Amino acid sequence: MFLRSILKATTTAQRSASTASWTRSSTLPFQQQSASWLSTTTTTSDDTNKNGMYNKIAIIGAGKMSQAMLSPLVLNGMQPVQNISIFDVSTSAMKNVQKRFPGIQTAQSIADAAGDADLVILGVKPQNINKSFFEQFPTTIGEDATLLSILAGTQIEDLKPSKYPKIVRSMPNTPAQIGQGISVWSCTPNLSANDRSKVKEVLGTFGKALYVDDEKFVDMSTSISGSGPAYIFLLMEAMIDAGVHMGFSRETATTLCYHTLMGSTMYAMETGEHPAILKNMVTSPAGTTASAVYELENGKFRTVVNDAIWACYRRSLEMGGQNSEVGPGRSERQTVHHYYVPSGEMNSKDNDSDDDDESKSSSSKKK
Repeated sequence: MFLRSILKATTTAQRSASTASWTRSSTLPFQQQSASWLSTTTTTSDDTNKNGMYNKIAIIGAGKMSQAMLSPLVLNGMQPVQNISIFDVSTSAMKNVQKRFPGIQTAQSIADAAGDADLVILGVKPQNINKSFFEQFPTTIGEDATLLSILAGTQIEDLKPSKYPKIVRSMPNTPAQIGQGISVWSCTPNLSANDRSKVKEVLGTFGKALYVDDEKFVDMSTSISGSGPAYIFLLMEAMIDAGVHMGFSRETATTLCYHTLMGSTMYAMETGEHPAILKNMVTSPAGTTASAVYELENGKFRTVVNDAIWACYRRSLEMGGQNSEVGPGRSERQTVHHYYVPSGEMNSKDNDSDDDDESKSSSSKKK
């Protein structure tokens, strides 16, 4: 009780705004409640972004991830839609983007889209990265042009055939579409402080941007934040289905699940407490939560989550052509070494026994 009182006293002021927001929106449909509550990004001034952060941004690939990045970039006023060009091998995909963002420029080729762009966002599938792909890039590239990749498992070294002098590797996630994403990024050392500031601001429109000096952390982030939303959605699905199984309508079960996950996440962020402490606050001795936690632990919930994250990380390394023998049990595997032993250099004990056998044989012959 004492711990509960302390946490309540330290977080009441912080949570009051969120509580008021929930109360005011309680009569709205859930989708509208979520949208209004999560809209925490600030819109930049029209005066300061009249021409955009870049003269032109080119996006190669019109997949879900590219559109997830494009949406807050335009809606937050960071880049005028007419100063953005997009190319995809699928004309229908480009038409869909054009309908969603009227005024965006569609290109007929990679060279056409990226020709005069000072920021090129690469959002194609990693398996499409090869020699012939880079041959489609423009032959003349500005000395300050930057290539920003959002490809999973693709190393900066693998992007150098593009001939772009400055390369940024980033791993965003799909919540960027509502400005609540997290992007982990690294870059070549030749980006100036101003270049990095602009890249951070662009990625910041998607939510939070986290810079790392070592590129290996981008691969690691793929397994937690990059693919993480899929884990959360799977948990949502399981909780909702369980609610329906018990007798709730699917709509009610969905509302209960969404608000529980959303509220728990915000509560953890605002209190700053370790998740174990927050979990223990909910878990009463011999109570309902204790019974549920026992089943989760008995089913190796932690181990399954841990193994899934390591599997994702290993796959990211494999896609980048790196050694994927990492993680629990991988580095401890016994390796059988086959040594070449030159003739006449066998174990001395073996040699002695052989000599004894030969001497015994010769002695018997003499006899």
